[in-house]
Amino acid sequence: MEAIDSLTEHYQPLLEGTYDCIDRIVLNAYCPMLLVPGGVRNWYRKMNGDDKDLSDAALMRYAGRFSKRVQQFCKKKNIPFVRFNCGERKHIEAEALKPEDPGFHGIFAIFVSRAPSLLWQVKQFESGSIDIRRKKKTSLVNHYYFHIMDKKWGHITVRMCAHPPFSCNVILNGHEWVERQKDYASIEVTKEGNCFTSYSNGEKLSQIADTLKHKGQFEQVCQRWVYSCLWFVMDKNQQQETGIQYKFSIYQIEYSRNLLFKRGRQMDDVYQKIIDLTRGRLSIKRLKTIFGKKNRPYKHKSTAPAPEVRIETPDYNLTIFKIHFGRLTVKLYDKGERTLRAEVVVHNTKDLKCKRSIGSFSEIVEKLETIMGSFLSNMDYAHIASIDDETFEKMTMPTKTGSNRLAGIDFSKKETKLIALALLGLSVKPGGFASKDLSEVLAPMFDGVYSSRKASYQIKKFRGKGLVSKVSGSIKYVLTRHGVKTIAAILQMLNNNLPMVSSVVNTKWKDQYKEQLLEIDDVMFAIHAQCQHFKKLNLAA
Repeated sequence: MEAIDSLTEHYQPLLEGTYDCIDRIVLNAYCPMLLVPGGVRNWYRKMNGDDKDLSDAALMRYAGRFSKRVQQFCKKKNIPFVRFNCGERKHIEAEALKPEDPGFHGIFAIFVSRAPSLLWQVKQFESGSIDIRRKKKTSLVNHYYFHIMDKKWGHITVRMCAHPPFSCNVILNGHEWVERQKDYASIEVTKEGNCFTSYSNGEKLSQIADTLKHKGQFEQVCQRWVYSCLWFVMDKNQQQETGIQYKFSIYQIEYSRNLLFKRGRQMDDVYQKIIDLTRGRLSIKRLKTIFGKKNRPYKHKSTAPAPEVRIETPDYNLTIFKIHFGRLTVKLYDKGERTLRAEVVVHNTKDLKCKRSIGSFSEIVEKLETIMGSFLSNMDYAHIASIDDETFEKMTMPTKTGSNRLAGIDFSKKETKLIALALLGLSVKPGGFASKDLSEVLAPMFDGVYSSRKASYQIKKFRGKGLVSKVSGSIKYVLTRHGVKTIAAILQMLNNNLPMVSSVVNTKWKDQYKEQLLEIDDVMFAIHAQCQHFKKLNLAA
């Protein structure tokens, strides 16, 4: 697999392999007919012959029928039926109940829990007319979780509401789909939970995972199981007579890039350094460490262990940091013995500003690949900061954008430092940032007031220096590679009282240390007095 981001390329000599894969996928399944009042009325007529007794109580009886049939089915088939409280996590219990027989296909467990849902409300008037409308507030009602083993997708979950309009979610996992492909058997793979932590051919593994965009057959797997779960409230004949048809759209999706290091200790050292050196610069507020029982091994086996090795509890320290941007999340954490994993999580695909139908799955994945590449590259730029000679002196000089003359950037001012720090934090924002985003970040630092117009002017000044560029056809901006490295390096020097760049590059060391990397490290030293030591550390490696 070719390196498609700066961080992966930078640490390529330390890597044994890399692969990209789609993780958790949540599809919305909805019946258009039951989403409009007229459709509900027609459906009820076909189910009961007329709508004379249509009421709230009549609609609630379908939930009672659903519950009764589910419990009878579980008792007859000897399937576990478990009740959960609101908000309880269910995946651990489901993993424990998975059948050991690899040839098993079908429902192996059913859970029930209360969750909010928008329901229909029926009002009957004295004249005999009926008004059907959605309730203004969500109701806490029973949802049923059907845990299923599918031939092509492995463990999938169908979450269905017992009340009309019987909306549901289908939860899939890309790693389980990859495991069931023909070419997968030719690769020696170790799997720990939801990650391949060792493999003989990362490029081939990525190629198999990439075919999911075109051969996933999402609609087929949904059609196979959604109507089977709907049987608990309507049998097959009733489904055909009423014309119930579900449509599917992509609601949530996770995309991961996994870097397999040659040695566990190397991975641990690299990751801890990335955390230390970028957390403050990129405004990473959430950091969590789960302490394990082992240390990273220095040596590792040359061949991958047998497939399907699963670890239920973490053996190694697991450190996670997350950056949230609305309903988009990017995170970086270590997985298993030697794997560093980056994830992009879209909690609602509406934020991607594209079509959400199953047919647009490839377009959604391409957007996630772009976000992933930008995130990791900017992490690397902030991690390994550099600055050209005389760049700092030129910052204060005025520039022009078209016919407009703009003032220079004076980093000796506190306001400029805060603006630069805010821009650095926004550099990892998926899709770029607008002047409004910058003003919102800066407002708390300036007594709660910092207008978008003022933020826009500051962005123009940074654009004039080539540190910020505008996204084509958009009102948003992104920091350039040169911008991230330069801002991080300047802030590092100023915050740690290091000498100005001019005192370094204007000496006899100018040619030797042109574009020298300034590592953002806790060890503070004067560059002009530590040139030889800085060279030996080789922090850029």
